[in-house]
Amino acid sequence: MPKPYRIALIAHDLKKDDMVAFARAHEALLSRCEIVSTSTTGTLVLEACPSLSIERVKSGPRGGDQQIGAMIAEGKVQALIFFIDPLSPLPHDVDIKALTRLGTVYDIPMALNRATAEVLAEKLSVEEWADEASEQNGK
Repeated sequence: MPKPYRIALIAHDLKKDDMVAFARAHEALLSRCEIVSTSTTGTLVLEACPSLSIERVKSGPRGGDQQIGAMIAEGKVQALIFFIDPLSPLPHDVDIKALTRLGTVYDIPMALNRATAEVLAEKLSVEEWADEASEQNGK
């Protein structure tokens, strides 16, 4: 059986409700993935979706973005869903840029808003269905 897909979930303060709504809408899919998240985002998602197992790292401003960036560089994260608030000033903006740069350098799927996250979730669902059908046909 293939190793579970590992997704990082991050959301800025004014986007955390959107991330929780996204997680609720895709809880079945996310429950089949390994999830890593920054502290507050992970806590809120876990409260809304208790069936999920979420590894929580530090909050973004305290180094969580850098921790997830290191996981991307090490090949331990296969996708990033990061709901960015482009209208709020962010004191750790350089960390955010470094994280999205690593996602680009290592060519992982990155969704930086809800619309793109929905497309990524749909793609993952289709791929998972195709993998399951392939396994069943091979037996």
